[in-house]
Amino acid sequence: MWKKIAPLLVVLSVALNVAFIGGWVVHAARGRWISPERRGQACEGVWCPLHRSLDVTNEQWGRLEPRVVQFQHDSETLCQDINRRRSELIDLIAAPQPDLEAIAAKQEEILAGQRKMQERVIANLLAEKQILTVEQQAKLFQMIREKTGCSGRNPMMGPLSIPGSQSRLRMNSESEP
Repeated sequence: MWKKIAPLLVVLSVALNVAFIGGWVVHAARGRWISPERRGQACEGVWCPLHRSLDVTNEQWGRLEPRVVQFQHDSETLCQDINRRRSELIDLIAAPQPDLEAIAAKQEEILAGQRKMQERVIANLLAEKQILTVEQQAKLFQMIREKTGCSGRNPMMGPLSIPGSQSRLRMNSESEP
């Protein structure tokens, strides 16, 4: 049974990590830290907490800000679309007689949206990398690693993430010499 579920768990884990990275970047770069009346207007200084924590210069920020604003807009629209499709998938699964073909088609739609989000995140990171110093790049990528679980054990991939597996692991280890 686990051989059938394992690939699905891997795909789910990758999808969640991609969605998390995209969401984290959007959240970190989002304009909600400035008042609604100031959004879209030129602001004095670096208003993005992510870029502030990277200690970007005003010159760097002048080059980064238009990209951040565009990325926010594009990714928020795409994120809303992916979330709408996830809701539709849940409805399909919750149906009294789930249509497996419709579920598979909806999964493909979600994966296509996540792929687009991943492409946008990667394109944005590559573009920002051209503006950031080597030290700023190192700090940015370390922050991403820490937020996505890449620097440590990924809870979605370990056996402890399977419900009830902790007790089975304890029981198995107690019975071993």
